[in-house]
Order: sequence, then structure tokens, then C-alpha cells
Amino acid sequence: MTAPRRRTVFLGLLPWPERNAVTEALRTETVGGLVLLAAAVVALVWANSPWSEAYERIRDFHFGIPALGLDLSVAHWTADGLLAVFFLVAGIELKRELVAGELRTPATAALPVIAAACGMAVPAGFYVLVASAGGGSLNGWAIPMATDIAFALAVLAVISTHLPAALRAFLLTLAVVDDLGAILIIAVFFTSDLNGWALGGAFAGLVVFYVLQRLRVRGWWWYVPLGIAIWALMYNGGVHATIAGVAMGLILRTTRDKGEDVSPAARVSLRIHPFSAGVAVPLFALFAAGVSVSGNALAQVFTDPEPLAVLIGLVVGKMLGVFLGTYLAARFTRAQLNPDLAWADVLGLAILAGIGFTIALLIGELSFPVAAQVEHVKAAVLIGSLTAAFLAALVLRRRNRVYKRLYEEENLDADADGIPDVYQTGLQPNGTP
Repeated sequence: MTAPRRRTVFLGLLPWPERNAVTEALRTETVGGLVLLAAAVVALVWANSPWSEAYERIRDFHFGIPALGLDLSVAHWTADGLLAVFFLVAGIELKRELVAGELRTPATAALPVIAAACGMAVPAGFYVLVASAGGGSLNGWAIPMATDIAFALAVLAVISTHLPAALRAFLLTLAVVDDLGAILIIAVFFTSDLNGWALGGAFAGLVVFYVLQRLRVRGWWWYVPLGIAIWALMYNGGVHATIAGVAMGLILRTTRDKGEDVSPAARVSLRIHPFSAGVAVPLFALFAAGVSVSGNALAQVFTDPEPLAVLIGLVVGKMLGVFLGTYLAARFTRAQLNPDLAWADVLGLAILAGIGFTIALLIGELSFPVAAQVEHVKAAVLIGSLTAAFLAALVLRRRNRVYKRLYEEENLDADADGIPDVYQTGLQPNGTP
């Protein structure tokens, strides 16, 4: 008698090997960016389908936690709550760069810091110029300043087969500094009705968090309730609650003690990055990217001053800001461009920096109180990001073909021992001694 066949549970928990494979995949920027893109596409299709009313009802449905003084819509829970997890990961990455990465010394940090600073200032300037010329509101000046690291790295990873690894490193460092700028802008310019007692409580919670880290206290049961309390106090204090995630990420210890396999920051990042990439950011995109793409709405992106300013800021401002910032830093300071990169590579990366999805949508919601304006600005962010991704793909694919041809020619020059001729002449593959 044969054993009964085991039934597959619909929507049940995946077996451990599959779960592990999915988790590992979500730790890569390529997969995270593709999940984010899929969520945005679902939002657009759903919001423009016959079931758009159901989308709006779910997005605007309110529920809360009375004990924490919270009563938010689903869209606000994803923007203020789930995005705090994304910003926690961003805070950890920033801390790692400051302690052990490209930003730890002024010499190595100068180029990406100047490029990122120009890449924020120039798009903001373009927004102000275009919006002013059209008689529009200047409230959205910060929208085109931020680069979406997940989207940008995903596009780069899909395009790149032979591009230098230094290009990805440069983009990652640039985006970390860019994220820091966006975090500071949200903290300084998007606060309302500050509650001193709540902010004092949040600060006290961060002090306790810091002390626990210094005392090497371990155990999620300490940090998770404390983190939720800090987040709730920050929200009730009038400061955007995602700042709590950044602050905790910066506090987490990034150096290993003797006997530790990984630091606490690396351990937390390893565990929550899949949730951030696979749940938190896609859900935010699902309820933030659902805008009308009717002919009238698309026309207003190119005619209304605010969305047009966002579009030009992302596509033109980001490109000019990052490229000119990099060139000026390499020309007039001691900072040097990585010898593995050419200026054509930097141009492609500068265009790619115009992908401003997650944080740009968030700042768009914070900048305009009128729903119709928010919808048009969101449409401009989507169109601008897709345009930047398309143009960057054209440039970087061409550069990829150049590097691929050089790689193939180098292999053809190899002798019978398999050693390329460049090594026999005493030169490195990039032509330097």
C-alpha cells in the first residue's frame, strides 16, 4: 500500500531551503529593485483598472494603536512605519561607510561627497527655476534630490556584464551620501507641531539604545520594544518617524569584538534587509505609486509647473549635478577618479542617479497637502525615473560593449600559457606600470 501523497498547502510557509533561497535573493539589490518595480507596476495597473475604487478604499482605510496614540491610514502606515525599516538599513549602511568604507577618510570621501552634494543642489535649483518661471509652488524643491539606491543598482546590475566594479562602488557611496542628505532634509524641513515631551522621550529612548549597545547587551526582546517606542515617540513628537530608524542604525555597533563572527549592525542588517527589500519598500510602493495615468493626467505632468519641475530636476538636474560635481572635484581638489573608470562611465552613472523613486515619492507626499497635486507630482517622479533609467541604459550598454570588446581582445592576445600580453610587457590591464 502506497503512502498518501502529501498535499501542498496553498499560500503556506515555504520549506526551509526555498525560504533560505528567497531570503538570500532579497539581500541583493538586483532582486530588491525588481520586486520594487513589480510593486509599482501592480499599483499603476490597479489604480487605473475598473477596481480602482477598491485600491483607494484599502489605501485610505484607517486603523490604529490607541496605546501609542496612533490612528493612520494604510498608506501612512507604510510610509511612516514600514519605511522606518528601510531607513534603519540605510542608517546601518551609512555607519558602515563612515567607519570602514569610502567615507572614513577625507581623501577617499571627497569625490562621492562633492558629487552627491552637487547632485542634490542642482536638481533643487532646477526645480526652483522651472516652478518659479511657471508661477508654481516651491514646496517641492526637495523631491528631485534623492536617488533610489535599490532601483539604480538593480538597473546597473541588469545592464552590467563587463563594466568595472568601481562603477558600482562609486554609485553605492554616492547613494549613501545622497540618502544622508535626504534624511537631513526630512528631519529639518518636514516637521510639524513639535511636541517637546514626545521628542524628549524619543531622545531618552535613543540614549538607552546607545547604552545597551555599549554594554554589549544582546537579545531582540530588549531592542524591538524599545525601537517601537522610539518610533512612536518620534512620530508623536512631530518629526518624521523614519528618522528613528536612521538614528538607531547609526547607533548600532559596526565593529566586531573578540570572539564575534559579525558585528551587531551586520547581524541586524542581515536579518532585516530581506524584510525591507521584500515587504517594507514594495508595500510602500504599492500604496504610493498608484496614480492616474490618463491622458489628462499625463498632459499635466508636462504643463503644470510643479510636476514639470520635478521631471526636469530628475532627468536633467541630477545628470548635470553629479557629473559636474565629479569633474570639478577631480579637477580642483586632490580627489581622483578611480583609474578603472572613464568619464563616459561617470556620465552614465550620473544619468542613472536620476532614478528617484522611494524617497522622492515620500517627500512628494510631505510637500503638497492637496491630493491632486500629489498625484501629478507622483506621476512626474515615475516618468522621470523611468526616463533616467532608459537613458542610462543606453549609455551604459554602449560602455558595456566597449569593455566587453576590450576583454575579448585581451583574451585573444593571450599566449599558449594563457597569460595576456599586457602582463608580459610589465603593464597592468588598465595600461599602468
